[in-house]
Amino acid sequence: MVIYKEMWYWPHQSYRRIHIYLPDDYHFNEKEKYPVMYFFDGQNLFFDEEATFGKSWGLNGFLSQWDKKMIIVGLECAHENNDRLSEYFPYSRKMFKEQIDGLGDQTMEWLIYNVKPMIDNQYRTYSFREASAIGGSSLGGIMAMYAVIKYNQFFSKAACVSASVYHNLSSFRKTLEEAVILPDTRIFISWGEHEAGQAPHNGNPEFDTCEARSVHKFERELQARGAQTYYYFQRDGGHSEESWQWQVPVFMEWLWK
Repeated sequence: MVIYKEMWYWPHQSYRRIHIYLPDDYHFNEKEKYPVMYFFDGQNLFFDEEATFGKSWGLNGFLSQWDKKMIIVGLECAHENNDRLSEYFPYSRKMFKEQIDGLGDQTMEWLIYNVKPMIDNQYRTYSFREASAIGGSSLGGIMAMYAVIKYNQFFSKAACVSASVYHNLSSFRKTLEEAVILPDTRIFISWGEHEAGQAPHNGNPEFDTCEARSVHKFERELQARGAQTYYYFQRDGGHSEESWQWQVPVFMEWLWK
């Protein structure tokens, strides 16, 4: 079942909807506690009719059949102007010909100090980091990467889907240099063939595009700091919920099992 709450998002002085998935037997087993995974762009997780572009990840259907019970918390993004660009970006630089001053740190503070305590207080969760994960795609994937590195004391796992490593490699590296990565950290990194640019003539798009080379470089750097990593190249994959839905079983199985 999915329930909804409205929470005050102080960085933009407005409300955000929280999408909360509870296992079907949540109210029948009152002693059971559950791990929690937080996702950005919560409106795109569960139902097509709620999704921004009419196609969701179908996470509700996957979880109803998966044998690991857990709580999912989806944070809905802003839908006005370019607010999503700033609240889901942890750095400051030019994007889409516009200077973006990222509010990603404030968004993470809101998640850690407002949203997470509410979830842990109102629902039966395992609140410690080993049972806490974070995920997202596109800007949400960038945020998930940033979160699991900088806020590693809170999140042990991350699904960084289409996280645009090539465009953010230097920023990710700087964040990693300043972080402490605990050895049980698991990071899933993915990209699709049609969002990675063209490989050189006779090149392999899994290894020879700018995005592919950046992912492999940064994966080695994460491993050198003690993280466990899983890279996933999606053949014929694009930058869309339709492609990302196919990745759900892959990253959920690897992160949690």
